[in-house]
Amino acid sequence: MASATGIPENVEAAAQRGLGEEEPLLGRVGAASQEDGQPLYHNFIIGTAILAQAGILLLTALVWANVFLSPLMLFTAHPILNSSGLFLIAEGIIILQPTHTAEQKRHGTIAHATLNGLAAAALIAGLVVIEVNKFAHNGTHFESPHAILGLTTYILLLIQSVVGFTQYFTPKVFGSVDKAKSIYKWHRLSGYIVLVMMLATVAAATQTPFNKNALHIRLWAVLVSSGLVLLGVIPRIKKQKFGFGTKVQSSGAFGQ
Repeated sequence: MASATGIPENVEAAAQRGLGEEEPLLGRVGAASQEDGQPLYHNFIIGTAILAQAGILLLTALVWANVFLSPLMLFTAHPILNSSGLFLIAEGIIILQPTHTAEQKRHGTIAHATLNGLAAAALIAGLVVIEVNKFAHNGTHFESPHAILGLTTYILLLIQSVVGFTQYFTPKVFGSVDKAKSIYKWHRLSGYIVLVMMLATVAAATQTPFNKNALHIRLWAVLVSSGLVLLGVIPRIKKQKFGFGTKVQSSGAFGQ
C-alpha cells in the first residue's frame, strides 16, 4: 500500500528509521535502538546482537566442552569461571547498548550493573583458583603472555567497575552529578577495550602448555568466535554517546 506521498508504506517507514536499499549488511554503526514499549530483554537480539550472541555462546561452549572432556582438577575451575565472567560481561554490554530514553537507560543500567556484578564474582573466583593452584604447585606467577594480559585485564576491569558503579549510583563522589556524567564516555570506551582484552586473553590461553597438553582448545576457533562477538557489538555502538555527531540529552544513565 502506498502512502500519501506515493511511496510504499514499508519503504517510507524504513526511510524514517534511517534504513534503505543501501543499508550495510551489518547495519549502520549505532543503528540498533530499543523501541518504545519494547521489553528490555529484546535488546539481546536487536540488530547485530544475534552475531554477538552466536560468538559468545560458541566461545563459552568451546571452553566448557574441552574442560569437561578432560580430567577434572582444581585448575579446571579457572577457565570455567573466567569464561562465565566473559559471557556475563558481553551480555551486560549487549543489553545496554540499544537503550536511549531515560527509562530505558535506567532499567538497562540496573541490568548492566547486575550482570557485571555476577561477572566480577566469577572472575575473582577464577583468579583465586589459579593463584591457589600456583601456590600449591610452586608455580610461577604472571609470567606467560596469557597471565600478564589476564592480570592487566583484571586491573582495568576493577577500575572500570568501580568507576562505573560510582558514576551512576554515587555520583557525588566526583563532586557533582554533572561531573560524573562528563566521564560516562570514558567508561563506555574503556568497557569496549576491556571486552577486546578479555577476548585476547582467551586467545592467549590457547598457547599455554596446559591448554596444549590437556584442554586442546584451538586458537582458530577462539578467533572465529571472538570475531563474531565483535561483529555483533561494534555496529551497535552509538557515536552520539561518545559526544560525537548529534548531541543527545543526558538522562542520568550511561547507556553503552
